[in-house]
Amino acid sequence: MNTTRRPRGLTGWVRSRSLRARLTTAAVVVIAAAITLAAVLLTVRLESALLASVDEAALDRAERVAATITSGSSAESSLAGDDDEVVHVVDEDGAVLASSVELPDGRPLLRAPAGTGLELVTQQGLALPGEQDEPYRVLTLPVTAPDGQRVLVQVGLPLDDAEESVEELVSALAIGAPAVVVVLAVLTWLLAGRALRPVEALRRQAADIPGDALDRRLAVPAGGDELARLAVTFNALLGRAEAAIRRQREFVADAAHEIRSPLASLRTQLEVAALHDDPSWRNQLPALTEDAQRLSRLVDDLLRLARIDARVPLARDEVDLDELVLETVGRVRAHTALRLDTSAVSGARIIGDRDALTRVVQNLLGNALRHAGTTVAVALTATDRALLTVTDDGPGIPVDQRERVFDRFTRLDDARSRDAGGTGLGLAIVRDVVLQHGGEVSIEDAAPGARLLIRLPLAG
Repeated sequence: MNTTRRPRGLTGWVRSRSLRARLTTAAVVVIAAAITLAAVLLTVRLESALLASVDEAALDRAERVAATITSGSSAESSLAGDDDEVVHVVDEDGAVLASSVELPDGRPLLRAPAGTGLELVTQQGLALPGEQDEPYRVLTLPVTAPDGQRVLVQVGLPLDDAEESVEELVSALAIGAPAVVVVLAVLTWLLAGRALRPVEALRRQAADIPGDALDRRLAVPAGGDELARLAVTFNALLGRAEAAIRRQREFVADAAHEIRSPLASLRTQLEVAALHDDPSWRNQLPALTEDAQRLSRLVDDLLRLARIDARVPLARDEVDLDELVLETVGRVRAHTALRLDTSAVSGARIIGDRDALTRVVQNLLGNALRHAGTTVAVALTATDRALLTVTDDGPGIPVDQRERVFDRFTRLDDARSRDAGGTGLGLAIVRDVVLQHGGEVSIEDAAPGARLLIRLPLAG
């Protein structure tokens, strides 16, 4: 039963769409928002401009009436104008002194001013005789007559033309904006499809590569753009996968060979002993035991490498590396006639897995003892990092082979051969464990012999 839970709502819908659909949706949302914002700003700007134009016309009309009054002429002579204009001259008490339109009941049509200064207001519901209510823009301008009387000139201009222009713009935008969004959405869909076509071509090429043909590569598009870099990166990934599978196959083949040899030896010796009822076969027990021990070491090494490859987390404990080194050397010293020099071991504390680090020291000592002539020197110092060195006085390791010795199942020559008891995995385990601890492994010439150096971060 499929228990995968998909996100619900708009987010879930978007995530379930193709990349092309998501790109188009995002573009449409951005375009629609931009067009809507532009339409609102355009409408507000037009309305403001039209209102300013009406205000300017009203002020010009009021100033012409005011000029007539201040010149001592009758205001009546300057009131005539357009049929839809309303001009009042009122005193400070609001009584109409002159008007451009007939006032049947004597009351002014324009709203009384709130103060005695220049004032601009919008008056809704003003109706001229015989006309319907309309919005008007009303300007009030104070004027002082030659006789000292203070009067107010009020000019009212209709806003129906301005409002009609704004409504026409809104209607045009309501039709045109969605049409533009639809056209741009179609163009975005087509352009996204064209842009993603090379990606789909790369996907098909990748899908056509079978699991047993990792030597095949994707065709890299010309131009060096993102798609070309994607193809190059994917080809590099295929190369690493191919190399990893090749190493795995070699590892399996080498492991099978290494295990088959001691098993074949054990089987042969046991078959010979079973066919001959001779007590002397017991003399073969040491050889059988050695083969069994070698097989056990090989299995242990394989299990250790399997844990490393599986990225099993290591313990993170404080470890006295000097104590671990001296304990390991003490155990090894009882089984060798060679001289083990630990006089240069000093204190060093690190953070790591004690068992894994013990295995590192054992493998270093085992490698050195197999190739040393008389002495193996172990040194440990602590400066900015812990430095562990194991030096033998054997034949040494050629410079051009110092990286290869850390590969699995690697033996360089007769001096470092299978007969010496190695599995070819010891230094590979050393390198992998040290890297897991954030350290470094290197080899130097000891003249004579080889010196292996391990650098590890100190605790704290």
